Order: sequence, then structure tokens, then C-alpha cells
Amino acid sequence: DWDFWIDFKDRRMWPTVAPIVAMCFAAAAQSFFWQKFRLPFGATAAVLALLIGEWINRYDNFWGWTFFPINLVFPSALVPMAFWLDVVLLLSGSWLVTALIGAMGRGLLFYPSNWPVLAQYHQATEVDGVLQTLADLIGFNYVRTGTPEYIRMIERGTLRTFGKDVVPVAAFFSA
Repeated sequence: DWDFWIDFKDRRMWPTVAPIVAMCFAAAAQSFFWQKFRLPFGATAAVLALLIGEWINRYDNFWGWTFFPINLVFPSALVPMAFWLDVVLLLSGSWLVTALIGAMGRGLLFYPSNWPVLAQYHQATEVDGVLQTLADLIGFNYVRTGTPEYIRMIERGTLRTFGKDVVPVAAFFSA
């Protein structure tokens, strides 16, 4: 769910959860292509296949069946991070360096590579005296069944104790 909805792509859990979950596919494919063929493009191939499947899913299921707008359910941009992982493996040729430097860089690149698409939804708007982001406004206008309301209150979590901006902290823990 953290990668489906635009209003769930918050700045705390989404940069932490989505890169960790997507890392499994990239690491498995990178290991296969490197061990069997010595080709350093396994992560990119896996991420491209994953994104093609996600776009088919988002278009057919969310738009085709329920008519949610595509800008409400687009998948994350994972290709720059897969490039980074493959380049680190190509230049180092070491699993250890790729695991340490590549995975850390991959986690740190997640939010900046998705920021150009998400920036427009982080704009503040006031509706009926309530200040909220455009992503929240879209989420309230397109009501979904089974949406836990505690997710909407994610901004009240304890990660605020790290300071004003929590994205670097979330990216660090993801790395």
C-alpha cells in the first residue's frame, strides 16, 4: 500500500519501506546475472520488469476497473537506483562493496529520484478551513474502502524527534 496511493507516499514510511521491499528483486536478479553471465545489469533488468508489471497493474486494475486517476496510483521511480547498484557492481566487482556502498546509495537515492514527480502533490492548499497537501486532498476526494485512518496520521509519529526534516533520516535507515 505504501507505493499505491499518492497520499500514502509520505515522507516518513514511504522512503523507508519502498526501497527495502524493492531491493529483494534487484538483488536476486543482480546475483543471478553476475554469477551466471558476469553481466552487471541484473538490478536494472529486474526493476524494468517490475515497473512494466506495476504499470500494467495500475492501469488495468486501478483505472480500468475502478476509474481512479493514474496520477493517484503511479509507481515509484526505481530505475536510477538500479543503475547505481549495477554501476557499483561493475566498477568494484565485489559483492561486499556492492552491498555496503551500492545498497546505501540506493536507499539514499530513492527520495531525490522521486521528488520531481511528487513535488506537485506536496503543495499546500486550504479547503474549508483545513490546511492540507494536494495529495491529501486527492485522497479525501477519491475515497477507498478499507483505508486505515491511522495511515493518514503518519505525520504525528515519533520520527519528528530527529528534527525538522525527516527524509534524510528515513533514507539513512532505508540504506
